[in-house]
Amino acid sequence: MPIHLRAEPGDYAPAVLCPGDPRRATYIAESILDPGAALVNDERGLLGYTGTFAGTPISVQTTGMGCAGSGIVFEELVMLGATRLVRVGTCGGFGEGMSMGDVVVALSASADDQTPLRYAAMPGFAPTASWKLVETAVRLSEDLGSRVHVGSVVTSGLFYDPDEQSFGRWKRLGHLGVEMEAAMLYAIAAVKRVEALAIMTVSDMLGDDGSTVRITDAELKAGVDRMMRVACQVATAG
Repeated sequence: MPIHLRAEPGDYAPAVLCPGDPRRATYIAESILDPGAALVNDERGLLGYTGTFAGTPISVQTTGMGCAGSGIVFEELVMLGATRLVRVGTCGGFGEGMSMGDVVVALSASADDQTPLRYAAMPGFAPTASWKLVETAVRLSEDLGSRVHVGSVVTSGLFYDPDEQSFGRWKRLGHLGVEMEAAMLYAIAAVKRVEALAIMTVSDMLGDDGSTVRITDAELKAGVDRMMRVACQVATAG
């Protein structure tokens, strides 16, 4: 039995949605999955649920924030039989033509946090998503009328970054935005040979000078709801 996910093989479906926030995990289980999703883990507040979406088995598991903590969860999900992991959450955006509430599909993730590189045992590594999941997420998001951006993101180890030039440096290289878990997810997926995707809603617009403009709660909820329904379809697609 894993140490942090107190479950047995079979308690989780092969496809798992991975939000950072336990409240978001509960919301997905109660409002987006089919009725009857069951709690399968509550150790350390890392809430996990298993149920179905449109009749297909799916789980939802809280990861927390950052590479080190989320990496433990991703690893233990694979131990428990997960073969497709889909991160759902938010990111700060600074790509050209991007607006708050847009969808970002992370094709790859640059590791500003060194934890994924340490895990991969390489000084330089470009962890990437599973192409089939990327293609499906883009198509479904566009079908729902969402504005979709596909490309690289930065996985940072700092939420409150004291370097005001970081956003401008990352944007110069064509990154779409910044978040805190995708590179770890993709590195573990590469090592363990499982499928992975990070799909996110833009919750903040970040300026080259380090400034931040935050989305309203109502706009964020609407955007995240659309994104999470797409993520459920991606996770359960054949």
